[in-house]
Amino acid sequence: MTQTSAARSPSGAQAVQRALDVLHCFHDNAPDLSASELARRLNLSTSTAHRLARTLLGAGFLEQDARTARYRLGPAVTELGRLSYHQRGLHLAAPELADLAQRTGATADLALRSGPHAVIVAGGSVTPKVGLRRPLHSTALGKVLLAWPRPGEGGPESLPPLPAFTDRTIVEPAALAAELERVRVAEYALNDGESAYGVRTLAVPVLDHMESARFALAVRATPDVITHDRMSWFLTQARTCARALEILLLPPSERRNPATA
Repeated sequence: MTQTSAARSPSGAQAVQRALDVLHCFHDNAPDLSASELARRLNLSTSTAHRLARTLLGAGFLEQDARTARYRLGPAVTELGRLSYHQRGLHLAAPELADLAQRTGATADLALRSGPHAVIVAGGSVTPKVGLRRPLHSTALGKVLLAWPRPGEGGPESLPPLPAFTDRTIVEPAALAAELERVRVAEYALNDGESAYGVRTLAVPVLDHMESARFALAVRATPDVITHDRMSWFLTQARTCARALEILLLPPSERRNPATA
């Protein structure tokens, strides 16, 4: 290999990161993508994107439509996703979330943190037509995950610029930090039209023995369902479910002391 070609060849770590970036292009129910579309999204040459896609295709992480030559996520991703779902015990959460939704008349969701996003892993929003990632700064789920971070997770200073989704969205880091302090004191987060008008969400943490939020649990409905007068009732229902999920989803050694729960 010449010096020039070696300089152009990505290192092993860079090649892995690029392959992962290809997979991330399919977040939130993205459509099938061509090699040129992948290249544009990742700011790569089409030949490099094509090479990465073919490698992932061979490993089963992508599959290709024989008619259009466009790529979509492959069976290996499905297999790993199902394994992770069961290893985390999330199948045990589904009945609890369904019961919470039935009792409250709201959508119940469970999320964990992935970088600057809250990723919904169980609950009523997990449908093929709905993206599972939500920005941390504009959602009740995200605020909970930021307010009780796990070791190694960054706070609001670690987030990229905060986009506005409505005129109620918090877009200043200092204002977000103040909001997170209010969340910690109140022990719940509220999203009242910050991500979409006409939606009100309450979220509480599912805490471990280190008082870190392993998950965030939310109930979501319209303001005429989650009224200000009934917020305390909704919070009681959500907190009861969160305590049950601590037992279902965390090993005994990582659960909170019952006296502090």
